[in-house]
Amino acid sequence: MTRSNDFTKYVTDFMGSMPVDNAAMQEAFRTQAQFAEKLSRIALGAAEQSAEIGHKWTRETLSKMAPVATVKEDASDYAKAMTDFASSYAEVSAENMAAFAEVAKKVQTETMEVLMAAGKEAQEDATVAMKKATVQASNAPKRAATAAK
Repeated sequence: MTRSNDFTKYVTDFMGSMPVDNAAMQEAFRTQAQFAEKLSRIALGAAEQSAEIGHKWTRETLSKMAPVATVKEDASDYAKAMTDFASSYAEVSAENMAAFAEVAKKVQTETMEVLMAAGKEAQEDATVAMKKATVQASNAPKRAATAAK
């Protein structure tokens, strides 16, 4: 029977040989957490508004159903009640669909603002990192020459 190798030591050695800037990693995690928080806030706000719209829509629909559910004297009164309900429901539906559309529009706008800000911040971070790398690369020959003496 074959034994499976324990790769823990190999992975530990490999990761230990790679230089990691812990401050940069911590900053990256902090930035990611802030980004996720902003997007979550947008999503939760939209969910809350959508739930309120849906609840209002349901209440309005149920209140307009009451006349349909009552006993009528004449059979034509049932048709009139259904027609009245259908027309008022169509109006309420249009209003609520417009409200949902406004929520979606707001979410889209806020999301794009967050994404644009994140892109700008990433570009600024990349510029700083490139400047730092350029300085380090230009100083490397000097350090090598000093170390060789």
